Amino acid sequence: MVPEDSERNTTSAVPDLPTGPDPTIAPGQVATETEADGAPLALKILVAGGFGAGKTTLVGSVSEIRPLRTEEVLSAAGESVDDTAGVRRKPGTTVAMDFGRITIRSGLSLYLFGTPGQDRFWFLWDDLSQGALGAVVIADTRRLADSFFAVDYFEDRRIPFVVAVNCFAGAQSYGAREVSQALDLARGTPVVLCDARDRDSGKEVLIRLVEYAGRMHTTRMLEAMGHD
Repeated sequence: MVPEDSERNTTSAVPDLPTGPDPTIAPGQVATETEADGAPLALKILVAGGFGAGKTTLVGSVSEIRPLRTEEVLSAAGESVDDTAGVRRKPGTTVAMDFGRITIRSGLSLYLFGTPGQDRFWFLWDDLSQGALGAVVIADTRRLADSFFAVDYFEDRRIPFVVAVNCFAGAQSYGAREVSQALDLARGTPVVLCDARDRDSGKEVLIRLVEYAGRMHTTRMLEAMGHD
């Protein structure tokens, strides 16, 4: 099955935030604390992308807790600033963040923070990205240019990311290499095809990101040691 034209989840009540290591601290700090006290390892992951690409849907489909959502209904007041071309059936928009949690394996959990997609909320990204291990950039091939900001943002800040192409119904199919070329991604940046509504598909994207981010952080650490 493939996604419909809009993110289909609606606003739910705010859940209790999970206990354990603070997901806002740097990955290295988290690892140090877990080694010391034996607590499960928690990693912070961002889910970003353009308006209507499927961020809220992905967080909601994989989260093992009831996700926190900060959605508001789209209104006539926003018509002059919101580009809804291609996603006119989308009823609402994230105005702060989405939050969810998923356990990848025993002792390893991911805290997922979905970013708002519209440019007027981009000022929130700096706070949300603090301490993130990596990011998933959700891409919609019907509106691929909407992914440019997220790609540039994470590349500029050296935050490892993967591009997850959400395969919408009616959209022309493109391969991973074509999407990589269109987005002018750095060599080695993973591009995966997914269905943001499907838990297993979303989980595979997150596993791919953790593996990639782990390699990138290890490489940078070794490079830094080599310069000492």
